[in-house]
Amino acid sequence: QVQLVESGGGLVQAGGSVRLSCAASGRTFSRYTMGWFRQAPGKEREFVGAISRSGDRTYYADSVKGRFTISRDNANNTVYLQMNSLKPEDTAVYYCAAAWDVSTIVGGYNYWGQGTQVTVSS
Repeated sequence: QVQLVESGGGLVQAGGSVRLSCAASGRTFSRYTMGWFRQAPGKEREFVGAISRSGDRTYYADSVKGRFTISRDNANNTVYLQMNSLKPEDTAVYYCAAAWDVSTIVGGYNYWGQGTQVTVSS
């Protein structure tokens, strides 16, 4: 099992940037593909992006493509979500998740962090 803890959320102005971090416990971080999801009030949890084990492949939802970048540092057991050009509609709780294989759906992930709130003001 792997434990995931997100950090870096907070208030940000529209057009601004923030970098979220997800720290993983254990020695097997590099075995997992990682994903980022978000959930706004009253909405389903939605896919944001994913990254392969080595980081050589990334995948993004159309809504964030070109603005968000996923990266990982396996040496430090950390995955990042760099968010630029933020919009009010990006406001949500952001979750990182770990899976055995790359997936774009909630059901494809085995482990989840507690989430971190990102609020984008207009």
